[in-house]
Amino acid sequence: MDIAAVLKFADDLVFAQTGKHLDYVQEAILRGTFKKRTYTQIAKEVYSSSSHVRNVGSDLWKILSEGLGENITKASLKPILETGKFYNYQFAIVKDVRSENITVNKNINICTKKARSPATPHNPQPTTKQPRIDLSDAPQILTFYDRTPELSTLKQWILDDRTHLITILGLTGSGKSAIALQLIQQIQSEFDCIIWRSLRNSPNLPALQTDLIKFLSDRQQTELPSIIEYLRSYRCLIILDDIQTIFSSGQLAGNYKPNYENYGAFFKQIAESCHNSCLILLGWEKPREIAALESSKNCQTLELNGLGESAREIFTEKGLLDSEKWSESIELYRGNPLWLNIVATTIQDLFGGKVSAFLSYDSLLLGDLEYLLHQHFQRLSEAEKQVMFWLANETKAVEISNKPKDIELSPSEFLKAVESLRRRLLIEKVQEGDRTLFAVQRAIAEYVKTNIK
Repeated sequence: MDIAAVLKFADDLVFAQTGKHLDYVQEAILRGTFKKRTYTQIAKEVYSSSSHVRNVGSDLWKILSEGLGENITKASLKPILETGKFYNYQFAIVKDVRSENITVNKNINICTKKARSPATPHNPQPTTKQPRIDLSDAPQILTFYDRTPELSTLKQWILDDRTHLITILGLTGSGKSAIALQLIQQIQSEFDCIIWRSLRNSPNLPALQTDLIKFLSDRQQTELPSIIEYLRSYRCLIILDDIQTIFSSGQLAGNYKPNYENYGAFFKQIAESCHNSCLILLGWEKPREIAALESSKNCQTLELNGLGESAREIFTEKGLLDSEKWSESIELYRGNPLWLNIVATTIQDLFGGKVSAFLSYDSLLLGDLEYLLHQHFQRLSEAEKQVMFWLANETKAVEISNKPKDIELSPSEFLKAVESLRRRLLIEKVQEGDRTLFAVQRAIAEYVKTNIK
C-alpha cells in the first residue's frame, strides 16, 4: 500500500471518528512512520518539539485503533501495512454525499460521525486539497501586474526555507496586497488554514489573538489555547495588513503606540518559536524588532520596489501615446502601479494622452498623488523631515558620512533619522563603486520641496 493510499484512508477514518481531517502534524507522523523515522526526526521536519509530536501521535493511534477495532501503534503500523490488512478496510468506508455523513463499516465496528457545520463563502470547510480560508479583510484587487521574481522569492522562503515571519514593505500603491493575494492562490494547497486580517482600526493584541484563535480552532470555547499551539498543530498562513497603524506618528519608524508594545514580543515569538506556520506582515515601515531577527532564516523582509518595464502595461491600458517616452515616465515614478495609474489619468485629461507633452511641462505634476504622499510624511519625526528636505534639494545622490552643517541634529540623531527613512523606503541607497550614497526619488523630492519647509 503506497503512502498516498494510506493518507487517504487515514484521513477518511479520522474524519469519520472526529469530524476533522488529518492536520499537518498527523500527516507528517504517518509519512514518517511509513519511512521508519523516529518522532525526533519527524519533529524536526515540522519545526515542533518531540514531545508535542509524540502526544499527537499517541492520539492518532487511538483514533485509528478505535475506528478499526484493532490496536494500532507506531511500531505496529508498518507490519500491518506490509501484511496487507489495510486492504481489507480500504473500501469499507462509505460516504453519503447527500447528508455528508461518513460511515466506517468493518463488521465488528461501525462508527458514524456527522460533518462540520456548512461552509460559508468566507469560511469554506477543509478538504484534503483546500484549506479553511478567511479573506474577508482582504482588499479587492482587479489587476495584478507581473511580479514573477518577487513571487519566486516569497515561495522560496515559505515552501523551501520554512520562514516563520515575513515582512513585505512598500509605499502606498506599490502592490503589497496584490502580491500577497497572488501568493495565496499559488501556495494555498500547502496550508491547513489561511486568514487575512487588517490592522487599519488598530486592534489591541489580545483582541487580535482571540479573533485569530477562534478562526483557527473552528469552534467556540470558553478557554482557548495559545496561538502558538495552533501554529504547531496546523500549518497556518496568517497575513496582517496595514501594520503601520500600530506605530506612532511623529517618531522614528517602527516605534509602537502606547499599549501596543506587546506586538513586538508577539512578532519575536512567531519568529523564534518551533512551528511550521508563517506570518506575513504588510505595511509602510518595518517593526523595530525585525532587523535583529533577520540574522536567521526564520525572518525575512521583502522591499517591494517598482514594476520596471512591465509597468508599460498600465500605459497600454490607458491608451497613451508616445510609447518611446513611456520608460522615462515610469522611471520618474519608480514603477509604482498606483502612482502610474494616477499619472496616466492626468496625462489623458490634461495632455490628450501625449506623454511627450506631459514630460515637457515645467515641473513634475503630482496631482492626486500628493494626498497619498501626505499620508506617509505626516508620520515623520522632525529629525526625519530635516534630512528629507536636505536630500530632496540635492541634485544627485550624496554621502552621509559628513552631516550638513545647517541640519541642527547631533551626529547620532542624524544617522538614526537616515536609518528610519530607509526603513520607511522614503530614501534610496545608491552604490557607486565602494561608495554608498543616498537620494530621494524625483516624485517624492517634488512633494518635499513643495510641502516641507
